[in-house]
Amino acid sequence: MVHYDQLGNGRSTHLPDAGADFWTVELFLEELDTLLDYLGLRDRYCLLGQSWGGMLAAEHAVLQPEGLQGLVIANSPSSFPTWVEEALRLRRELPGGVHEALLAHEATADFSHPDYLAATEVFYRAHVCRADPWPAEVVATFDAIEADPTVYHTMNGPTEFHVIGTLKDWTIEDRLHRVKAPTLVLTGRFDEATPRAAEAYAQKIPGAQWVILGGSSHMPHVEEPALCMRSVSSFLDEVAA
Repeated sequence: MVHYDQLGNGRSTHLPDAGADFWTVELFLEELDTLLDYLGLRDRYCLLGQSWGGMLAAEHAVLQPEGLQGLVIANSPSSFPTWVEEALRLRRELPGGVHEALLAHEATADFSHPDYLAATEVFYRAHVCRADPWPAEVVATFDAIEADPTVYHTMNGPTEFHVIGTLKDWTIEDRLHRVKAPTLVLTGRFDEATPRAAEAYAQKIPGAQWVILGGSSHMPHVEEPALCMRSVSSFLDEVAA
């Protein structure tokens, strides 16, 4: 298994001064192709992408690469406009004036206000990661974004639900019929990638399977790791057979 840090993230090269026109879907598709070639995997591989990774994996799969044997799209929206609509719905359903607090500070672009951060945490603990306490790797992920938010803020925005970055109009729904590889779609019952946000993957990719993990939100790999990994392993066994 190969798990890689994308450019601008983790232990890969960081480019905090690169402009918005640098951080594109095409850039990360080229990076994935380069990695496949460098590791000699081009002729036979499976690809799993989670959240943004699933969006990128779908972009890769619609190009019909010959060596792609299996595809797992986990916790990913197929359309950012739909994702935002669903995020706003989920926000409105949260108790205690969370949605109103978020709206007030988004209107002034005050994303560092303590009230905004507190309201954001309520959403995240309901729809991003319901594990309590958060595992160390989840905390480390958010710490890494805070240390260098270049890619996340440029392409997405300041939070999971306030999408004002370059991907705000992104959709792949009109191209999903091109995917040829066997596909597994994973989402969580409480996922910010709601059924409406993710259903196009299951409906428009020929033969796609869809598994909804009942105790998870956006990170079933840490919320229900055994069930999540078993679902992936079973799918890969089918692909191998």
